[in-house]
Amino acid sequence: MDAATFQARFNVSRETMARFLAFESLLRKWQAKINLVGPATLDAFWGRHVADSLQLAELAPHEAKTWLDLGSGAGFPGLVIAFSEQFDGTVYLVESDKRKASFLQAALREVPARVVILNQRIEDVDADEIGPIDVVSARALAPMPKLLDLSSGFFHGQTVGLFPKGQNWESELAEASQKWILSHEIHASLTNSDARIIKLTQILPRALENL
Repeated sequence: MDAATFQARFNVSRETMARFLAFESLLRKWQAKINLVGPATLDAFWGRHVADSLQLAELAPHEAKTWLDLGSGAGFPGLVIAFSEQFDGTVYLVESDKRKASFLQAALREVPARVVILNQRIEDVDADEIGPIDVVSARALAPMPKLLDLSSGFFHGQTVGLFPKGQNWESELAEASQKWILSHEIHASLTNSDARIIKLTQILPRALENL
């Protein structure tokens, strides 16, 4: 997917495309110093990274105002969501690696957005301090069982989880379902025919099932 195809598919304005182009330029500059993304994926920036991230916004509730992205890395999907026109709210980026967090800060200086960067481990983030979260996302962070352990504390009654998963998504979901009761939808990925996006609308530990 090239830039023009991406722009047409997501109906992106010229102003927003300018943001993404500035972001791409900065990513390439920093990639020469630290490994932010897989080197082989850099030339597939629009499809592998931006479109793959932005497709999550189409699955988020229209009324969502707070988005928490766990293990943001180079800003996928969280920073892409924040730069886009599809989400009008505040995005929290959780990234424990100081160098990657520095890149996120540099990206925000280049392209300002409503973003809060939390340079800390996910386990150390105070859910009460950041307040209710409407959407939780994570891309290539951990298998589903571990991912739910990390993210469950941020779910409240209306929170939606959006988790892109690769070709092993079925086995990951089955394993997670042994510990969690999950209300979920499965959506095809726009960028990988073997991948799926798992949309969680409710999670409940099975330990509480019979209480």
